Amino acid sequence: MHDAVPRGFIVHTAPVGVEDDGRDDLCVIASEVPARTAAVFTRSRFAGPSVALSRAAAADGRARGVVVIARNANVATGAEGAQNAAAVRDSTARALGIAPDELLIASTGVIGRQYPMQRIGDHLGGLAWPPAEPRDMGAAARAIMTTDTRPKCLTVRIGDATLTGIAKGVGMLEPDMATLLTFFVTDAELDDETLTTVFKRVMDVTFNAVSIDTDTSTSDSAALFANGLAGPVDSEAFEQALHTVALGLVKMIASDGEGASTLIQVEVEGARDTAQAKRVGKAVVNSPLVKTAVHGADPNWGRVVMAIGKCREDLDITPEHVTVRFGDVEVYPPGADEDERRESVAAYLKGSDEVVIGIRLGTGESRFTVYGCDLTEGYVRLNSQYTT
Repeated sequence: MHDAVPRGFIVHTAPVGVEDDGRDDLCVIASEVPARTAAVFTRSRFAGPSVALSRAAAADGRARGVVVIARNANVATGAEGAQNAAAVRDSTARALGIAPDELLIASTGVIGRQYPMQRIGDHLGGLAWPPAEPRDMGAAARAIMTTDTRPKCLTVRIGDATLTGIAKGVGMLEPDMATLLTFFVTDAELDDETLTTVFKRVMDVTFNAVSIDTDTSTSDSAALFANGLAGPVDSEAFEQALHTVALGLVKMIASDGEGASTLIQVEVEGARDTAQAKRVGKAVVNSPLVKTAVHGADPNWGRVVMAIGKCREDLDITPEHVTVRFGDVEVYPPGADEDERRESVAAYLKGSDEVVIGIRLGTGESRFTVYGCDLTEGYVRLNSQYTT
């Protein structure tokens, strides 16, 4: 049940010619009945018009779905790009029989190119709702992909209710409020305050805890739609379910990072506060030297302490109170068995597609875990040829 569609939601995907390879690059997910929504978006100063439209639409906590155009970000496209985003949303809403401000719009892909509006308009002009052949959420996950190598979709049950999440993103990924495109749909019934509080709390410890390359996307969008058709659910059970789906998607994203071969999980504990733990974890997981050491199975733990040391404004972090481990092997502070430890770490790195780096700061009792991936020749190759 990895691609189940909760009751009352309908999915449509189609190729509209953003690229000429016949792949689905348009996706519509919408509830047949009014729904509540919670959403967060990028704070990039170059956020695209899709983000502006969606932020306004989600402000009142009421939206029934989203239309997504993949492989074209529609960013830095001026007034024409803004008009095109509004036209796509208006045409989709017209086909669905709802008001435009009941619909979010998202776009992802190459920056600086206009939509192929003739092709998109021709498709949306003939779109009947509900579609004759509705798709599942797995199809939606495939349709929103850009450089992803595989779709990312997960489903869980909460009593009689269903929650399904999809995500795309493998590069330009250092979230600031959200991360690339991530959408959740559920037939559970939750009040506005619970929906918003739970969603933002889960996003903070999942999607805001993943980083591939330190580059914040101009199009980051994350939203949860709940139409309530399955009736009320326990809020704690729902939060746990949302966390399970979101964390699963985060790990899929990190392990599918452009050119990635290894998921890196940095567990920081003993921190002064959560912010410090997150800051240190990000410094480590974002270090190109740490990433390349993991990729090459090089037990060079000195790169981890170097990355911790870059947090120079955290004056309470002192070398004598810090410990570092790879998996279960403590590498810092070093000991007389240094060579043996390095051999153990090298073996661990060679035999793992998920590497855990543990850090204890000794400044308090808070903790935070961040997720990332190694840095490979594939990342350089893909991103040096992205538009050619």
